[in-house]
Amino acid sequence: MAKELAKTYDPKEVEDRTYKFWLDGNFFHAVIDEEKKPFTIVIPPPNITGQLHMGHALDNTLQDILIRFKRMQGYDTLWLPGTDHASIATEAKIVEKMREEGVSKEDIGREEFLKRAWEWKKQYGGRIIEQLKKMGSSCDWERERFTLDEGCNKAVNEVFVRLYEKGLIYRGERIINWCPHCKTSISDAEVEYEEQAGHFWHLRYPFKDGSGYLELATTRPETLLGDTAVAVNPGDERYKNVIGKTIVLPLVGREIPVVADDYVEMDFGTGVVKITPAHDPNDFEVGLRHNLPVINVMTDDAKIVSDYPKYAGMDRYEARKAIVADLEKEGALVRVEDYTHNVGTCYRCSSTVEPRISKQWFVKMKPLATPAIDAVKNGETKFVPQRFEKVYFHWLENIRDWCISRQLWWGHRIPAWYCADCGEITVAKTEPGACKHCGSKNITQDPDTLDTWFSSALWPFSTLGWPEETADFKHYYPTNTLVTGYDIIPFWVMRMMFSGIEQTGQVPFDTVLIHGLVRDSQGRKMSKSLGNGVDPLEVIDTYGADALRFSLATGNSPGNDMRYIPERVEASRNFANKIWNAARFLLMNLESTDEMPLPKELSLEDKWILSKYNDLVAEVTDNLEKYELGLAIQKLYDFIWDIFCDWYIEIAKSRLSMEKELADSARSVLIYVFSGLLKLLHPFMPFITEEIWQSLPHSGKSIMVSDWPIYDEKLNFPTESEEFERIMQAIRAIRNRRAEMNVPPSKKAKVFVVSESEEVFRLGAPYICKLAFASSVEVSATADGLDVADAIQVVTDYATIYIPLADLVDFEAELKRLQKDMEKTLVDKEFFEKKLNNPGFLAKAPEKLVSEQREQLQKVLAKIELLENSINNIKSKM
Repeated sequence: MAKELAKTYDPKEVEDRTYKFWLDGNFFHAVIDEEKKPFTIVIPPPNITGQLHMGHALDNTLQDILIRFKRMQGYDTLWLPGTDHASIATEAKIVEKMREEGVSKEDIGREEFLKRAWEWKKQYGGRIIEQLKKMGSSCDWERERFTLDEGCNKAVNEVFVRLYEKGLIYRGERIINWCPHCKTSISDAEVEYEEQAGHFWHLRYPFKDGSGYLELATTRPETLLGDTAVAVNPGDERYKNVIGKTIVLPLVGREIPVVADDYVEMDFGTGVVKITPAHDPNDFEVGLRHNLPVINVMTDDAKIVSDYPKYAGMDRYEARKAIVADLEKEGALVRVEDYTHNVGTCYRCSSTVEPRISKQWFVKMKPLATPAIDAVKNGETKFVPQRFEKVYFHWLENIRDWCISRQLWWGHRIPAWYCADCGEITVAKTEPGACKHCGSKNITQDPDTLDTWFSSALWPFSTLGWPEETADFKHYYPTNTLVTGYDIIPFWVMRMMFSGIEQTGQVPFDTVLIHGLVRDSQGRKMSKSLGNGVDPLEVIDTYGADALRFSLATGNSPGNDMRYIPERVEASRNFANKIWNAARFLLMNLESTDEMPLPKELSLEDKWILSKYNDLVAEVTDNLEKYELGLAIQKLYDFIWDIFCDWYIEIAKSRLSMEKELADSARSVLIYVFSGLLKLLHPFMPFITEEIWQSLPHSGKSIMVSDWPIYDEKLNFPTESEEFERIMQAIRAIRNRRAEMNVPPSKKAKVFVVSESEEVFRLGAPYICKLAFASSVEVSATADGLDVADAIQVVTDYATIYIPLADLVDFEAELKRLQKDMEKTLVDKEFFEKKLNNPGFLAKAPEKLVSEQREQLQKVLAKIELLENSINNIKSKM
């Protein structure tokens, strides 16, 4: 049964009610149907610490558009939702809250801390899920997952053990990126580089034998405390006689060697570099090659260690100042040079990252990276746009081993146990109870947790039940489209790729749809510091979710950043109102709620609108298949606003008041096209389309499970459509000319159409009368015999149109208007002439002002001439 529509569209009233209707109807839930082709999207899991921002809004709008489109196409669709435990961010939030209570992690212990963490997750973790629902996200909420849930933990342990047994996970001392604020290691992908102003401190390192010194430069003089060598290039002729000599380290007095290594660039600086294996990744490699000692000089929070009493406990920057001052006193500081360089910062807290030697767990990346590179090169997975393959390849081709251990408590605990008796490591999927090497029960689990991205990397298959061969995994894996931002290609996309290939033998998805960032109206990145962030929930509260979704999809092209422009959301709301008003018009003219077949006899305008609609179906479907969502929505907007509402509805109005047969044929075409348009629009604006569709004649329970429109060759009328376009072109031309002349619609005028397409324009005469405000239309092949001497001429591609001037202009009224304008202009003339004939004004006024006044007078005189000509012209016609 159709329902009535309210006078105005109220998103607040419609959206919550409609979403509840969808949930109650179980329309989002996927039920395995082997007869249907599956289409799966796994949501990029938002952090449980997160609140919905514009990036989420865009990301989830794009996913929902695709899943609704595929659902209506008849696919067995699954959009699997979930959230990420976000180790660093979540732990930081809980620690901060505990600090307010005056307690630390160490005070309460691991078990109590994790209890608090799970309580925090329970309280806040579902917040962003509820916010996603406000967007209209049609996820299968019954399958919602969490990266730290029992199933994901089982998958994580399975993968860890498999990789360890293959020798692809190992524990060792390496230089890692250390965040002194978060007090944990972070991976290369988690380091963000920013340009910072710094200095080069040029230093002298003396030879032990007193024969001189070597000069070198450093940007981090505080690491001098850990220097264990000085290096030069073996091919550098300047230094070949000093290789093997001993240097005495300033301030410290440590004796260190001069080594030769190809790593040193001869043409950079002096060609001499200090080597600090514990605090620089390149120096660490040099140290391995030359068997150098590794001396760590900093604590976890980047303070100097107790081995150097004068600087012990000082923050690294405080120590830098003290060390530079002491170097100057010692005569070891040559000069200080300003220098701008890229500095690594933590992506979570923006603290400067400290390269640090540490015993950590690593994944050996080269063997895993190669198949992931090949899978994209051979087309198993494609990037849209393709240019983002370069980012993917760059990371994988230059990848270092991945440090996966984190010094945190919230996360997947590393499934490794250390034996206090034999010193061996037992790695197991479940708690072993005893050392597998010696049988001792005196074993302790590694206190560290895994990098959050380790579990996120398994998301496409762990969420479907892997490592078990579940029905969901067998049916919905591999997934289809991954929708994500270009900023997490190295964090997440490449890791899912190599994990999926390694663990399942298949790529995790066939397409990666990359979108850009949502920037503010000035093109700036939205950030807390700029205060330019926009809360999607506030936008939804003001304009509705459909308006926000529509504005995010409009103008969106894969891979490109977009600007959030408030006026665009307002325009989207206006578009929603236009659709609503069109629906109300249709409903007011319906005599029955029964579905109506298309009439057998179609008028010219019917064939035109059906043909145009048919083409639209093909184009929008093609755009969506190619991920050209912005193009698809723009075509829908143009068609609905211009072709359907402004043209077809206006044409159909007169037929609706005619005899029943003509009125019914108009109704059936209106309903057919409008219902189809609602379906095409549904993925973009799900709420309003559902509400209107329920009020129209329809079959089925919801528009979201109705059939997607398909191109119908029987509705292809190219000849009639082209003929009607000729008529429309004539109508537009007449209306434009009337608008230029300020002729109101109420003033009707004769229209003479001269065209070789006489038959077409005779058929079009009623439309020209109605839509171009013609009192009558006369059509002929030539202008011979037509009284068009005093007519306005309008030319189109297919016709020359004449409109008698007398029909358009009320000569008496126009004469009065021109004469009144002349009186005002003569007053202006007198004003400027009086001013410019005043010697006092000419003597005192600035030259620029005098020049401007003269220009104004010339404009007034030119206007008087035009008005005189127009007045004389009007008088000659009266």
